[in-house]
Amino acid sequence: MTRHLILVAALLLSGLVVHGTADASVFSKEQTPDEQRAEVRKVRDQTLQELYRVQPEARNHIQKAAGYAVFSNFGMKILVAGGGSGSGMAVDNKSRKETFMRMAEVQAGLGFGVKKFRLVWVFEKKSDLDRFVNSGWELGAQTTASAKVSGQGANVLTGALSVSPGVWLYQLTDDGLALELTAKGTKYYKDADLN
Repeated sequence: MTRHLILVAALLLSGLVVHGTADASVFSKEQTPDEQRAEVRKVRDQTLQELYRVQPEARNHIQKAAGYAVFSNFGMKILVAGGGSGSGMAVDNKSRKETFMRMAEVQAGLGFGVKKFRLVWVFEKKSDLDRFVNSGWELGAQTTASAKVSGQGANVLTGALSVSPGVWLYQLTDDGLALELTAKGTKYYKDADLN
């Protein structure tokens, strides 16, 4: 009987995750699009301030890059399925153009938990920034990223996770800068309501 209840709960949760996460708004229904954009900008500014506090070298890295993106996520995992959603924005450093975006995450595997984290993507080349904004990006289960240690090469950044050549990721949790990537199974896409 217990096994049956676990299976039913998992199927219900996975249905909510698959159907609800990608389309669910991360904002209050009472907020106007202008209020939602202001909230995303506020979270961006707070996230960058926190990143610069725990990783001062990140400021120079972001300023010299073609662009960056900042996201805030909230996720939950119950039994064998879980997911999360978040919002954020990408910024082209040269044109200052802002693109509002969303993220959706699906997880599998046994476990319980709630996680909250913020991500700062850094794109050294404009082509990678444009691809992220226009085509999205998917961090699949096969993605491996680990923290780089300072002093091991010209392109190595303390606390930054190398996602691909020229694309870096800082992951902030309530405990500070994460040293390994936990945002796997995540899809990034434009927010049709805010652009």
